[in-house]
Amino acid sequence: MSFVLSLACRRCGTEHEKGAHLGCAACGAPLDPRYDWDGIAQAVARHDVQLRPRTIWRYRELLPLDAPPSTSLHVGWTPLIEVPQLADLLGVGRVWVKVEGVSFPSLSFKDRVVAVAINKALELGMRTVGCPSTGNLANAVAAHAAAAGLDAWVFIPDTLEQGKTVGTIVYRPSVVRVHGTYDEINRLCRDAAVRYGWGMVNINLRAYYGEGSKTMAFEIAEQLGWRAPSAIVTPMAGGSLVTKLGKGFGELIRLGWIDGPAPRLFGAQPVGCAPIVTAVQNGSETITPVQPNTLVRSLAIGDPVDGPWATRAILESGGWAAAVPDPEMVEGITMLAEFGGIFAETAGGVTVAAARQLATEGWLKADDEVVLCSTGNGLKTVEALDGVVSTGPVIGPNLADLERLL
Repeated sequence: MSFVLSLACRRCGTEHEKGAHLGCAACGAPLDPRYDWDGIAQAVARHDVQLRPRTIWRYRELLPLDAPPSTSLHVGWTPLIEVPQLADLLGVGRVWVKVEGVSFPSLSFKDRVVAVAINKALELGMRTVGCPSTGNLANAVAAHAAAAGLDAWVFIPDTLEQGKTVGTIVYRPSVVRVHGTYDEINRLCRDAAVRYGWGMVNINLRAYYGEGSKTMAFEIAEQLGWRAPSAIVTPMAGGSLVTKLGKGFGELIRLGWIDGPAPRLFGAQPVGCAPIVTAVQNGSETITPVQPNTLVRSLAIGDPVDGPWATRAILESGGWAAAVPDPEMVEGITMLAEFGGIFAETAGGVTVAAARQLATEGWLKADDEVVLCSTGNGLKTVEALDGVVSTGPVIGPNLADLERLL
């Protein structure tokens, strides 16, 4: 049974029929599903969820499908790992890391959003899906489309890291490498969606796609014993993840599955591409586009679609945002590896470095319980560590050489 009544515009409230949309027909803003919350409350309880398989589909009533999912059935339930040494370093009560770098099948949180979008594409009778991507989304769309038997057209920058490029082409989609910024590629994909009727997961299927991110909030709450942490720090590219994390916790409170308050939301971006951070620090929902100049290609979106709503979610939660230079991002990667045994990609390094900055500035307190979102696997962006980590000495295969080394 579907609990989605319609799609509603975030800005003007105009309602739209369920289907593929580029945005609100009246004002162009993003659309969100409108749910029957009374129906959901009567249909499912927290106890029911706990008895289901540990995937995103244990929360299926809170997701925007009209039929049971038929593919991408094993996505979700990634580890929430406590890292006491990071808590000590930040001067807070406790720190956990939500480790999306082990997500099935493509090793990033994008598996969540694509799983929802792919199933919606199948519901709508689409046979071709695609996306513009800075890397992780390309991996996820290619993998999930292959498993579902769909054609995929994936558009990526021609400067993308090798790990992410290989992590896409191995699934044999149609890959188009574009000499241009992500924002330029995004405009090309909007045109392609209109011309060919393809299901571009983060464009004309975005109303459904974005809802997959809520499942990170649902899992964090459940893994903490059905409660919210006091603070969450997450990387920001287009701004959807931080927005949907806030939405997810709000929905759990609405259903009475957790007691409030919701966590304070903190966003992290690299200095070379920080339009949302700038808006937050100016106290404004107006996003001024920038030209990205950063090693953190997964966050290099200069004109973020969800930027105004990410800014609103952060400020209304009592949170803040921080931008960190690329060298501190690299330090964040190595800190998380050394203290937590977790190898994060560049976006995760930004999150750790931003958390350190936020703690230094007094935004994270001594009694805070903090979740850091590590959204992808470090093996995808090994180039970031060139010249930073040593490969170690070489010795002969004998004890004498080892003793000289010791």
